[in-house]
Amino acid sequence: MTTLDGTRRVRTGRTTRTATARATAREGGRTEIAALSYYLVGGASLLLLAIGVVMVLSASTIDSIRTTGSPYDGFLGQMTFVLLGLPLAVVASRIPVRWYRRLAWPALLGALGLQMLIFTPLGVEVNGNTNWIKIPGTGQSVQPSEFVKLGLALWLGLVLSRKGRLLEQWRHVLVPGALGAGAGLGLVLAGHDMGTGLVIVALVGGAFFVAGLPLRWFAGAAVAGAGAAAFLVALKPSRMNRVMSFLGLSEADPSGVGFQTQHGLWGLGTGGISGVGLGASREKWSYLPEAQNDFIFAIIGEELGLLGTLLVLGLLGALAVGMFRIVRRHRDPFVQITTGAVATWILAQSLINIGVVIGLLPVIGVPLPLVSAGGSAMISTLLAIGVVLAFARSEPGAAQALATRGGVVRRSLAVVGRGRRG
Repeated sequence: MTTLDGTRRVRTGRTTRTATARATAREGGRTEIAALSYYLVGGASLLLLAIGVVMVLSASTIDSIRTTGSPYDGFLGQMTFVLLGLPLAVVASRIPVRWYRRLAWPALLGALGLQMLIFTPLGVEVNGNTNWIKIPGTGQSVQPSEFVKLGLALWLGLVLSRKGRLLEQWRHVLVPGALGAGAGLGLVLAGHDMGTGLVIVALVGGAFFVAGLPLRWFAGAAVAGAGAAAFLVALKPSRMNRVMSFLGLSEADPSGVGFQTQHGLWGLGTGGISGVGLGASREKWSYLPEAQNDFIFAIIGEELGLLGTLLVLGLLGALAVGMFRIVRRHRDPFVQITTGAVATWILAQSLINIGVVIGLLPVIGVPLPLVSAGGSAMISTLLAIGVVLAFARSEPGAAQALATRGGVVRRSLAVVGRGRRG
């Protein structure tokens, strides 16, 4: 409606809802889709999850037949965790931001308490790492370090958002942020899980970066971290052998320390542009260890080719764009810092996993988020995605856009229902 003075008046009711349905917001002279972050994070996560379920079914069949006689044993186990994690993610996406502030301290303390159980008789050692605990009365085990990541992300978001410019002073960097992060990292490294430790370091670095920590602190932390990593590698002969072989300082043994890397590269090379076909992998026939876990990217490259690997990389990129968009557009420092921590966790873990498979890094046992088989990692990652989706819903204009879209869908379904009855 246009008034006598030539100005335009925005109508209420249906006109307002129609305008909101366009889901646009003006920022700095640019027109942006208000709910784009929500759709990027949710859509990319669901597509990665779908690819992961299909590839776990393909990669695990031979090993499942060998161990249980059923080709679907590994797949059904993974589907159990997916079907458990998805409802948790949906619930997490509906929790208001204020409740996550209240849950930050209990989440961290609960995760640290769970991690400390690895030092009890419940702790389970696998390949020299004691980072699992068995659930009494069941055949299941839990990797508590996966939940330490989520607890730290929420907690760092809370404590660092209250610091602001105080992070210019070393004592405010140390207390409580650095001390709490150090406690979580120390408990994980005490279980000899260096891969998860590296991911936690990236998570903490992402949180402090978004919080506004001066860059000079990162230079010092990088030097100290490199020294600590070298010390931890030297402590364990298996780590030293992998690193020395990777650097070319020891004789490469394709049947020993270099076996897994070599077969991963062979799988990628065999796939070519379009792959050998879904289910037709040769490496999964007990040639490539952990084919459905840490090296599933090699099976994707073998069966789906370069196109399949680029699809996974593109979806990870879309997920990153969605999360960084939340950091840029949201006005709440708690949301910004927590989202930055979750983003660096997922992206750093993805880069480490893919870097290992393509031979850019020595073998480090971390799964590919949302794609690799694994229960604790799947549930914790889906919970983190749910938290980020809750944050995306509270972006400027996003809640109205999503509510309008839901109203449009409901009205469309009602029209279809009336048409069928007629």
